[in-house]
Amino acid sequence: MEKKYGELAIESARLEPWENPSPERDYMIEITFPEFSCLCPRSGYPDYATIKIRYIPDKYIVELRSLKLWLNKFRNRYISHEQATNEIYTALYETLRPRFLEVIGDFNPRGNVHTVIKVRSDGNY
Repeated sequence: MEKKYGELAIESARLEPWENPSPERDYMIEITFPEFSCLCPRSGYPDYATIKIRYIPDKYIVELRSLKLWLNKFRNRYISHEQATNEIYTALYETLRPRFLEVIGDFNPRGNVHTVIKVRSDGNY
C-alpha cells in the first residue's frame, strides 16, 4: 500500500529553527500538543499525552508545523514516558539553544496510574 502524503511528511519531519523576530527581549512561548502518542515499550499498548512546551527564545524559535510533524514521529515508537519527554527536551534544546526551556509530558492514566514528567533547563521544579 502506498503511503499517504501525511505519513510521508511525518516520516521526513525534522525540527526547523526560525530566526527570533525579537531577540532583544525576553518573552515566553507556550505550545501545547494535546494529541501526542507513542507505544509502551513493555506491552505495546498506546500511550497518550499532552506535551507542554514553554521556552524563552534566544536566536531561534521553532517553526510550528515542523514541530507538529516531528512530534508525530513518536506515534509508532516503543518508548517510555520518561525517555520521550527527555528526547523532546534534548532535541528542542539542541535545535534552539533557548534562554529557558521546559517540557512537560502529561500522560493519560493507564492502569489507574497518571504520570507527569517535567524537564527544565533551570532545574527548578
